[in-house]
Amino acid sequence: MKKAIVIGGSRGIGRSIASSLRSINCQVIQTSRNDIDTSDLQSVKKFVAQQKYTDIIVLNTGGPPAKSFFDITEHEWNLYHNQLFLSFCLILQKLKINDGGYIFLISSDVMKEPNPDLVLSSSYRLAFTSVLKILSKEYASRNINCINIAPGAIDTDRVHQLGIDTKKMTSSLPMRRMGKPEEIGNFVAAIIEKEIKYLSGVVINFDGANSNYVL
Repeated sequence: MKKAIVIGGSRGIGRSIASSLRSINCQVIQTSRNDIDTSDLQSVKKFVAQQKYTDIIVLNTGGPPAKSFFDITEHEWNLYHNQLFLSFCLILQKLKINDGGYIFLISSDVMKEPNPDLVLSSSYRLAFTSVLKILSKEYASRNINCINIAPGAIDTDRVHQLGIDTKKMTSSLPMRRMGKPEEIGNFVAAIIEKEIKYLSGVVINFDGANSNYVL
């Protein structure tokens, strides 16, 4: 039985991924902020020391508030630097990923199309995307996949926290609907269950054809 750790697994996309992994008989460690607070590096180090190893890790965490560049405080820069970037670096440095394993990053479409109201998310998610791309080549020799999933509009609490007019947004989307967290969960589980191993070092745009970029 494969061991899977889902960071931020108590709700939304993380919870759906955890549920899908259980459906394929993974032993799932499904965390909340009480288990590991990615903005607190001591909490991260303690959690990793307890877990020691895994076959599958899902790097997922809540997003920062909507703020323009000049409204962001120094405290917020430091807080989200830890939450979205440094904590994930420490996890991969200190947690053993077993050979043949999987690393999934749940990032965001804003790291490809930066949003002026989501500067913190746009910048730090892009920074860690670069780290994961570099590491994908090192992990490849151990048959460990690195897959970055960049969701667009997904029907989670996050959409409502940002104060988005969902009716207006939905009408502008190509599919005329938001994505479902379960769709991402099923995608992750399918990759593992079907042993799709040649897909690595990639960013998957999970946005229902809404993005305008080609690469």
